[in-house]
Parts: sequence; structure tokens; C-alpha cells
Amino acid sequence: MWGVNTVSGGATEPGQLKRGTSMSLEETRSVDTEKIKAMLDQKKARMKLCLAACASCTLCAESCFLFMSNDKDPHYMPSYKVTNSLGKLYKKRGRVSRAILEEMKELIWKNCVLCGRCYCPFGIDIPDMLSFARSILRSQGITGVYPHSLGAPENDYLHSQNQTDVSGKEEGNPGG
Repeated sequence: MWGVNTVSGGATEPGQLKRGTSMSLEETRSVDTEKIKAMLDQKKARMKLCLAACASCTLCAESCFLFMSNDKDPHYMPSYKVTNSLGKLYKKRGRVSRAILEEMKELIWKNCVLCGRCYCPFGIDIPDMLSFARSILRSQGITGVYPHSLGAPENDYLHSQNQTDVSGKEEGNPGG
């Protein structure tokens, strides 16, 4: 019996990969790669230009309150979030597994509030790019609501009611 490989659209035997692919049929079963590719193609020129223009100068990170308040963890760096979500989608031409999309979920929902503070000297609209990545994930039924993109509120939130995941131990804050 022959199955359809949703990554490449070609026929394969069940459990086997088509030449040039690295994902199993099971990993991509519920991902509509054609829909992702169509969405990526809609904004391809602009998004690829923005991805290529990033000089990794980290100025966007210095203006991100989540990056600064999380001990400068690179997972909160705006350029990191873009390259590891939208950049990965373009690099793989939309041929991604549900697991890869799930990995992106925390980056683009929990680690970003789309506040627009991420300054880019090259004019890259980082919030627009992350918003576009969110719309692609939504098209595959993957959603998140800041700050709890992974489901139920975290224990520290239930205790402190601190929804921004900020410790409060900043200079000049008597509460921390």
C-alpha cells in the first residue's frame, strides 16, 4: 500500500521517507505544508529581505524588556525569535513537522508580547514578522496566549500574579 508524504507530496511506502526528506510520515501527518508554503509565498520577498538584512547587532535585544528582565537569555532576543521561527519556516520552505511548530510556540507567544519596543536600525519590523509567524502557527491549529502559551498558568504566576514573568528584582523597585 502506498501513502502520500505530506512533506514532498510524492508517494512513498508507509514508514519510508522520500529521498531528500528527513521527517517521517507520522511527524507531518497533521501539518498542512502546502498551506504553510502558500502563506510564506504571500510575503516572501519582504520577509526574506528582512531576514537577510539582520546584522545580528543586538540593538533590538537591548530595547526588549523581556530580554533584559530574563538575565539576557537569548531565547528572549527579538532577532533570535524571528530567525528561529519565521527564518526556520523559510529555510525549510514550509516543510516542517508539528514538533518544530510546537517548539516555535513558546518563542513567539510566551517570549514576546508584540509591544513594538524592539528597535532595529535597519528598519526591520520585528513585531510584524513575529505576528506573521503566529498566523502561520494558528493556521495549523497551534495557538498560545501570552504569557501562558503552554496551557495552564505556571505556579509562580498563581502565587505572585506576575503575568509578565518579570522577577521584580530590578533597581529602584522596592517590591523586589
